[in-house]
Amino acid sequence: MLYAIQWDPSLGLDIGFFMIRYYSLMFLIAFGAGFYIMKKIFSKEGVSLEKLDKLLIYTILSTLIGARLGHVIFYQPELFLEDPLSVFLPVSFVPEIEFTGFRGLASHGAAIGIAIGMYFFSKKVMQKPVFWILDRIVVPVSLGAGFVRVGNFLNSEIVGKATTSDFGVVFVQLGESFPRHPAQLYESICYFILFTVLSFLFWKTNLKQIKGVLFGVFFASLWTIRFIVEYVKEPQVADRADWIFNTGQLLSLPMILIGLGIIYFSSRSNAKA
Repeated sequence: MLYAIQWDPSLGLDIGFFMIRYYSLMFLIAFGAGFYIMKKIFSKEGVSLEKLDKLLIYTILSTLIGARLGHVIFYQPELFLEDPLSVFLPVSFVPEIEFTGFRGLASHGAAIGIAIGMYFFSKKVMQKPVFWILDRIVVPVSLGAGFVRVGNFLNSEIVGKATTSDFGVVFVQLGESFPRHPAQLYESICYFILFTVLSFLFWKTNLKQIKGVLFGVFFASLWTIRFIVEYVKEPQVADRADWIFNTGQLLSLPMILIGLGIIYFSSRSNAKA
């Protein structure tokens, strides 16, 4: 028989003069693991490791800027008028000054930000086609996405819908006593599986020789996972709860089509070559 898990962790590790928040720690693990994986990829492909530091900077900035702007544009556009400085700073100025950290980060915005960042990285640093770096960076990005969702679970945020049964997780910090789907963990497990699949395709097959295919597989798969898991998530925007598809699903649909389109046209171009 399944029983609900009472989930009431601290939000961070208190070391006296400073608290290491677990959500931030998951981001550090994601970027650290990504750096290690890309180091192995660069070494295998004979790329100078001096370019790796620049890749890390491009990735961090494009991820955080894209994720933050994505959240505000897609979920909280009123901030542009009500508290514009909080869009770019980890501080709220309305109704009073308060350090908040970046409470809202959207994965769709992060994906767009990373794609744009990799375009400039490929032109200014690599002098290679943008798909060369995109086909490779999707391996660590898929792993990082899993860690970020674990961070959401630790933070008791982006929660699932009530299970209406004894199965699930009771998020005590939300002041609730009923179990919900651990949607964050569903999503993170799927991303870890995607990481395993992409790692196999990169290291054990020749698909990386067909520019764009691995990126297309990643894009179509990632957003299909997101689209499906959204069915057991609480809507992030309450007044959109009665929509046929929620905001996350509506944003995922074009991403899935883009991924499938990239696979098709990349494979077709390779067949003609």
